[in-house]
Amino acid sequence: MTVSESHDTVLPADSVEFCPHEGSRDIFVCGTYKLEHEQAADVTVNPDEIVSEPENSGQYRWGKCFVFKVTDTKAKLWCHRSRTSTAILGIADSEGKISVQEWQSQNHAFRCLQKISCASADALCLSLDWSNRRYPSDHLGSLIVSLSDGSLCLLNPSSPHGLVVSDVWKAHDYEPWVAAWNYWESSVVYSGGDDLNLKGWDIRQPLHRPIFANRSFDAGVTSIQNHPYVEHLLAVGSYDNTVRLFDMRKPLSALITMDVGGGAWRVKWHPLPERKNDLLVACMHDGFKVVSTDLKETTMSYGIGKCFDQHESLGYGVDWSFHEDVHEETLIASCSFYDHKLCLWSG
Repeated sequence: MTVSESHDTVLPADSVEFCPHEGSRDIFVCGTYKLEHEQAADVTVNPDEIVSEPENSGQYRWGKCFVFKVTDTKAKLWCHRSRTSTAILGIADSEGKISVQEWQSQNHAFRCLQKISCASADALCLSLDWSNRRYPSDHLGSLIVSLSDGSLCLLNPSSPHGLVVSDVWKAHDYEPWVAAWNYWESSVVYSGGDDLNLKGWDIRQPLHRPIFANRSFDAGVTSIQNHPYVEHLLAVGSYDNTVRLFDMRKPLSALITMDVGGGAWRVKWHPLPERKNDLLVACMHDGFKVVSTDLKETTMSYGIGKCFDQHESLGYGVDWSFHEDVHEETLIASCSFYDHKLCLWSG
């Protein structure tokens, strides 16, 4: 794809992720999902697509992970590893499984390293997050996965077996749309869901009780991301059209509540420290926005820096490119669901 281009993903699109690995930062993936109520016909698969194979049943859940290369750099979730390692992608599917894929840059193809079952096939993996964004290494990070049955699943690397399930626990009464790591302290994870709760968990302790539970939300918690450059700062999105910023030393009281005009399905801090105040938000029915924050200790303020409204359906997936050019706007990929549209723009 080229900059300012759009693409029809055919299936409803719900996630997009750029590769952070040096040498492959022109690669990004777009995940899709569809629920069929009858057995679908055979589908011709492009070799550049990763397909979740469905089971033969009345309800047929399936999707594809499309791989794109940006051909003009001016214009699901990768594991952050050192530059000497290969790029690794984790894919959460609708049948309770996680797929670990290695990107082979010379062949421009993925090689499946591992498939792990986190739950029964009738549970959906709703989100996943790698633990090693702030501290990349040659090794796999740990994964936290949220599941539609209200559970969280912790996967840890275990040589030579790859990732193994370490813990599964009931975390929420309704769907936990998101689980995310504290990138500064990899023993702590956060989760949020349709029970209007934001919770914290210390994986070194028994997991039957969270270390905190914030019940102040008026609607479901949909997105969470810890800041990779500002310790203790957490962005939390909700169906209630807001993104709240928290100092996680005081997790029950928001520093600021920002009205973004739509349900905040994704929140992504800018990957460069020079733009650490910028937050990218997928606002569902209100497009995509770059929110500029003022992170001074005494006062906090925000403004909408840029809006992108070329989608005609719910905006679900969005991500920044990891290209390190601070003198130009950053390339952004976004995707929307019912119009199955993928766009490239800059902000």
